[in-house]
Amino acid sequence: MKVEAGDRIPEWIMESVSAERMRTMAAILRDPNPVHWDRSVCDALGFGKRVINQGPLGLSYMINMLHVWAGPGCIRRLVMTFPKVVLDEDRTAARGLVTGVRTIGGERLADCDIWLEREPGDRPLVGSATVALPQ
Repeated sequence: MKVEAGDRIPEWIMESVSAERMRTMAAILRDPNPVHWDRSVCDALGFGKRVINQGPLGLSYMINMLHVWAGPGCIRRLVMTFPKVVLDEDRTAARGLVTGVRTIGGERLADCDIWLEREPGDRPLVGSATVALPQ
């Protein structure tokens, strides 16, 4: 795979964040926070009648993008911040940009800026990743 600084990572789209998935994830994680399943709580907090996506679900969109691009098991380092919330029914796109390529111990690594975007400039998740590139 030919990769160099400045290359864009192919985006991964979640057409509509699912409130049902959030409810299921809350049960799996034993997450008692009602913002993931109770619309009235979110409305009282100023988010309208839309529930808030769990951080791990948003993070999974970023991981899906990297795995589709460079293959399962490619992630060597991942750092994310969550400056905004993602709400049910949001359309999101996981996107990334290669900032550098290097070789360590015979492994080609791509350093990347990655983010989740609802619309241009609206980035509820922002981070960086180091990915092992396929030979």
